[in-house]
Amino acid sequence: MVDKLVGDFKPDAITESVIAIVKTRFADHPGGVDDFAWPMTREEALQALDQFIRERLPQFGAYQDAMWPGEVWLYHSHLSVALNLKLLHPLEVAQAAQAAYQQGHAPIESVEGFIRQVVGWREYVRGIYWLHMPDYLERNALGASEPLPELFWTAQTDMACLRDALQLTLQHGYAHHIQRLMITGLYALLLGVDPKAVHGWYLSVYVDAVEWVELPNTLGMSQFADGGLMASKPYVASGKYIQRMSPHCAQCRYKPDVRVGETACPYTTLYWDFLLRHEDSLARNPRMLPQVRNAQRLDEPTRQAIQDQAQSHRKAVRQGQG
Repeated sequence: MVDKLVGDFKPDAITESVIAIVKTRFADHPGGVDDFAWPMTREEALQALDQFIRERLPQFGAYQDAMWPGEVWLYHSHLSVALNLKLLHPLEVAQAAQAAYQQGHAPIESVEGFIRQVVGWREYVRGIYWLHMPDYLERNALGASEPLPELFWTAQTDMACLRDALQLTLQHGYAHHIQRLMITGLYALLLGVDPKAVHGWYLSVYVDAVEWVELPNTLGMSQFADGGLMASKPYVASGKYIQRMSPHCAQCRYKPDVRVGETACPYTTLYWDFLLRHEDSLARNPRMLPQVRNAQRLDEPTRQAIQDQAQSHRKAVRQGQG
């Protein structure tokens, strides 16, 4: 496993001076700057690109969706900061990956998956933002209104997967796309957090969060607040998904296959509650119909128990207990 940022760049004098200002003026703010090691120049960005192509691209396809406790980097490129700050051009990044395939250095599944993210998805996101702003920011198709939990700023929660993703986020200003979509984003979606508040958090904590690329990914892909403009379905899952994609559940007090009771996984409880709360609208979505039908098979006592547990969890979270 990869245990450090590509390049692991030592801050230069300007960056060191900014770090000192942050430590002095914002000492009581969430997060930290001691591990800052991002490329800040064109030369460093090219070095980061070269190292990713040589060292991590070959395994990118196999492991891009994997999660591991305490591991923030894994086989991801870590190039989003350089791309979004225009230290790298998307085309040169895609061409470098293509060349690696043509030279037999990286398999097609890794190269195709990576290029699709840089050229395909990233440009699609750009189109969504420029076509639908500024009204896009106000969309809230699911009527979500819960406040953003305090635990997003403290990482103080008993949910092992969420705690890990939040700790890494606050330490590095980074989390990979599955941690963002299927850990932090999924929890906010299932809990019913106001999508504008979720957007504000993502924009605040991630070093690559330039609004045009962050906002559609958050409101559209993660929170389904645009009602299906960007993605054809809400990306919702129970704790069983997290168990399949990581070893987090083995270290957690909650059980991913339990939806009611003291050991019930909040993700699992809130997943079933989400299906029940939005049953009518989700039933009109062909991609969600199988999940809705599973919820429709629940008897009334079970439905009520799930909804009661979900409400108890929301109340506890509002009171700072996660």
